[in-house]
Amino acid sequence: MTDQPPPPTPSSGSGEPDPSDPSSSAGSPGHAGPPPGWGPGMPPAGPHSGPAGPSGPAPGWDPGQDAWGATPPPQGWAFPPTGGYPPGSGPYGGQPWYPGAPAGWYPPGYGFDPNDALVTPPGAGIGGWFARCGGALRRGWRQLVPIMLLTQVLPAAVLSVISLGLDPSAKWAAQAESTSAPALPDNFAAELLSLLVLLVGGSLVVGLVQSVGWAAGTWVITRQAAGQPADLESALRYGLRRALGLWGWTLLVSLLIGVGVCFCVLPGIYLAFALSMAGPVYLFERHNPIGRSFRMFHDRLGLLLGRVALVAVAVIVGTLIPGGLEGIGTSALGTDPFSSAGTAAGTVVVIGITALLALPAHLAQMIGLLVTYAEQRAHEAPVNTAGLSAELG
Repeated sequence: MTDQPPPPTPSSGSGEPDPSDPSSSAGSPGHAGPPPGWGPGMPPAGPHSGPAGPSGPAPGWDPGQDAWGATPPPQGWAFPPTGGYPPGSGPYGGQPWYPGAPAGWYPPGYGFDPNDALVTPPGAGIGGWFARCGGALRRGWRQLVPIMLLTQVLPAAVLSVISLGLDPSAKWAAQAESTSAPALPDNFAAELLSLLVLLVGGSLVVGLVQSVGWAAGTWVITRQAAGQPADLESALRYGLRRALGLWGWTLLVSLLIGVGVCFCVLPGIYLAFALSMAGPVYLFERHNPIGRSFRMFHDRLGLLLGRVALVAVAVIVGTLIPGGLEGIGTSALGTDPFSSAGTAAGTVVVIGITALLALPAHLAQMIGLLVTYAEQRAHEAPVNTAGLSAELG
């Protein structure tokens, strides 16, 4: 008699081995796992098998097949198992048993091409931005330089020559020296009003011509980055078609910045940065340029502030130096350089050369703002150069 209950008796015909039976723990038909000590490349344990010993392998063992008559594993067999994916496929192509995305895949919302010629991908940093600016200049300088000369340099030089030729300040100074009594020069109000009308009206006309150049240059840079043809004539036609709308928005932006400058300068500087994307927004999206530019600026303040600051530094340096040289050159020709043919010709040459020296500043402004806009779009949604080119129309 014992206090232990009798061992359970398996029912006949169940096909289930008795776990307590030692004979059923290795090599039995119903055993679910491999015998102890089994591994890939080893023969299963049995009455005549076992690790290679002094007597050699068991009869019937074929080392080339890793089993008695068994076929070798199929091509591409790997361990651990791939979970049903063929080698080289599945979520991670090069690592079959790790789920994930294939090489070159990016998270949703980042649908960009790291090698895009115009759109700087998120995370590329300032190096990627500079690389795309340089690439745009290398590809398009043959078209961009004539466009900038015709629409930026030449109009500015013509306005400077006309303004200097009609400037009555030299006559006013001569009249003041000729009399001892302090008094306003003759026709002072009329001449001052005429000068103001000339400056304002000339600036408006120059702004319209410059808008042609901004639109044409943007078209050239975008199409060339997309691998599409962009000749000078087609670019100027596109610029003429879009110039009026761009000019109107530019006037409004300039007015807002001017009002901001009147309030202690700092608001004007803020508006200049916040509205820097208004021009590209109009050309590509044609909807709410001022609101969109504000939103881009505040959504990615640090990134856009840094890019636009670099452009601003290039423009300031590129315009102040030629402006200073122009002032020195014209002042050396006298207070009234147009009093004789020789000094007049010298004045025109000086103004033309200094206006030409400002060409790099015009190129840096257009290319830098366009590449910055494309980068901002990449942070908002999937975008590439082909899509931006299609948006230009």
